[in-house]
Amino acid sequence: MRGYSKTMREPSKRLAILFASVLVLCAVPTVDASATSAIRVSSEVPATLTATMPIVRLHFNAVVSASRLPRLVVRPALSTKWQQIGPRAVQAVATSKLRPQVKYVIETPSTMSCASTCHFDTLRSLSTNIATNVTWEEQLLAETNYLPLSFTPSVQNADPGLQEPGTFTWSYPQLPTTLSSQWRVGVDNVLVTGALMAFQNANNLPTTGVADPTTWNDLVNAAEAGQVDAQSYNYVSVSETQPETLTLYVAGVSTFHTLVNTGISVSPTALGTFPVYLRYTSQTMSGTNPDGSHYSDPGIPWISYFNGGDALHGFIRYSYGWQQSLGCVEMPFASAKTVWPYTPIGTLVSVVS
Repeated sequence: MRGYSKTMREPSKRLAILFASVLVLCAVPTVDASATSAIRVSSEVPATLTATMPIVRLHFNAVVSASRLPRLVVRPALSTKWQQIGPRAVQAVATSKLRPQVKYVIETPSTMSCASTCHFDTLRSLSTNIATNVTWEEQLLAETNYLPLSFTPSVQNADPGLQEPGTFTWSYPQLPTTLSSQWRVGVDNVLVTGALMAFQNANNLPTTGVADPTTWNDLVNAAEAGQVDAQSYNYVSVSETQPETLTLYVAGVSTFHTLVNTGISVSPTALGTFPVYLRYTSQTMSGTNPDGSHYSDPGIPWISYFNGGDALHGFIRYSYGWQQSLGCVEMPFASAKTVWPYTPIGTLVSVVS
């Protein structure tokens, strides 16, 4: 029996060796980044970013740990961190704040090599920027009190500099419908233009009414710092219904009325709502009369231009309340002096029939 057992053990040993060989041959081959000298990399960079989107995603032809990757280079400088999203995929997310309308250039790898750590061997530059929209602009302007509306985020303790879902509420419900009817959430409108011009004027920026990169950056910074407009929200409504009148709203309340003159039929004052864009305490106003003759009137006081050559200003007339000007809104000197301090750059002026 001892001899029989010995002969049975020998085939068993040979079968074990053969079975092990089959296991090795049937194993799925993998590429280990620690032993690979060249790893191919494909990159995904979104055309525009949001605060919740990754900056870049990398896909490898090998298993790679995010902890072994070098720092992502972004210009202008932006702090990021790598996140593992799969055995062969990672993404970089921003850990410092993205700035709107800033072009970010990201150095993305095409190949890399790994030992104990990885190194990007070949790089290509891809660019992107953070997406902006009117709703976000409206949120920032409301948060900084440049709009006659307040913004309440849906999430408590939300970052005021980031776009958040929320609701807009009128801060001054007594404003007339000539103004309030022009407001639309997410749609560019004259309230946004006027508010942006007021913000630009308060922050020593060109008062273009256009949210350029510098304006966006300053607006985000102001919202984050809780810097709000120290001035009241004012509005001027001019009615061409005779007798023609001007009504001044200060902080949403009708506080002053005066008779005015608007443009004659051959040189009318345009109907609509416009932001004040230029102001003088006194100026010589000159131009061409309808008959082709020229005029030059020195010492015109308290001028606020709101649409081309049309302006609110003082002018001496025998009477007021009907069409007499060449497009401007004329009022007695004393009335113009009262109105002028409440019409800084960006103040909206409506002319209605």
